Amino acid sequence: MNLTPRLFKTYASRSINNPRLRKTYRFATHHALAKRLQVIQEVPEWEALRDRAHEIKEEVIDRLDFYLAKLETNVTANGGKVFWARDGKEASDYILEVARRIRARTVVKSKSMTTEEIGLAQTLEENQLEPVETDLGEYIIQLAHESPSHLTAPALHKTRAEVGELFAEKLGIPYTDVPEELCEVARKLLRGKFLQAELGISGVNFALADTGTVVIVENEGNARLSTTMPKVHIAVMGLEKVIPAFADLSVFLRLLARSSTGQKQTSYVSLISSPRQPGELDGPEEFHLVILDNGRTEILKDPKMRESLFCIRCGACLNTCPVYQRVGGHAYGSVYPGPIGAVITPLFQGVEVAKDLPYASSLCGSCTGICPVKIDIHHMLLWLRKQVVESDGTPWQERLAMRLYVAGMSDSTLYRIGSRAVRWALKLSGRQAQPMKVPGWTETRDFPTLAEKSFKTLWKELEKKSNRE
Repeated sequence: MNLTPRLFKTYASRSINNPRLRKTYRFATHHALAKRLQVIQEVPEWEALRDRAHEIKEEVIDRLDFYLAKLETNVTANGGKVFWARDGKEASDYILEVARRIRARTVVKSKSMTTEEIGLAQTLEENQLEPVETDLGEYIIQLAHESPSHLTAPALHKTRAEVGELFAEKLGIPYTDVPEELCEVARKLLRGKFLQAELGISGVNFALADTGTVVIVENEGNARLSTTMPKVHIAVMGLEKVIPAFADLSVFLRLLARSSTGQKQTSYVSLISSPRQPGELDGPEEFHLVILDNGRTEILKDPKMRESLFCIRCGACLNTCPVYQRVGGHAYGSVYPGPIGAVITPLFQGVEVAKDLPYASSLCGSCTGICPVKIDIHHMLLWLRKQVVESDGTPWQERLAMRLYVAGMSDSTLYRIGSRAVRWALKLSGRQAQPMKVPGWTETRDFPTLAEKSFKTLWKELEKKSNRE
């Protein structure tokens, strides 16, 4: 499924006109929010944790070069290898080079938004490798040839009946929509792939600069199998994933699980510091860490946007967003949907490509209010809208209307003349008591009926009446 943010309005209209899809998203997001609310109420210091996480991320981003250099030093000292990738092509080329050197044929992948960002699975396929997504949600959408619709629940848009039909078609099994039976089918198939794979690829939730450790959180055990059973493990991380020290990890673990899945803790937390050491029974022979830029240093330069690099990919802002709840993840045409996606996709791909995404928000501020690291998302969206307008990314009719509005509101004489002209035109057309029709605006919303008399007229009438009395 090749999607583009250029077609957000088209995708959104299609989703809105799909009652089944809207119902699926509404149920899933409301369920996630209810679970989250329940578990955070058990943490009286929740706001203090959010403040602390924000402070840690701010410290990291302000001194990113220092912490990344420290991370590289410690990974190397532990026996791992570090590769710095300026973009997705450099990262993919390095991974292909490693795969060819070890003569890999099968690659098992644990869920990673960063590898989705660079289209790694497609690149592996194009080079005669078999990439196998081992997270159940990712495995489902791989079979369906689709992209993720949520940061933490990639197959959120699918019902269990649709998954049952997909498994019956692609895997040749009798149809079933019983979740336990579907999981058992996937488990048996994936176990064989874990045994075959020469190369395992994972994402990184956090990278600890002081120990050279990468941290992966999950619920299925697939990441642990992907990182320990193949002879080589490659972890791919955006350069913003580093945090200063092991002591900081507990803050983020308490925030991430509660914000993303409504759990006190995920089932598995893997801390990987090195390849297999002498005397150890499992683990890879080689460990590689690919640190990806792919536009992040450009974001770092922008004082208004750099806070977006604080994101820990929990998906809470998606769940609470009234726009995401109605249009779903695929409407955004990007690996990163929802409010945070509406911020970082224009930064990664360019405002001209994703100019509609900053407008995919009611600016209610719910995304900012729920963010575990207190990213000021809705004000970033407002700033991006300003950039869209300044780059003439809005229709000329809208720009003209706004200029006339500004001129009228800035000059009292023009305001009075304009108000009288509009009232005269409405009276002449017989629509004085009806809602105004504004092209492009009133197709989906109401414009209030213009008052019969202006405030200034009413004030003058009140003054005359007072003087007479």
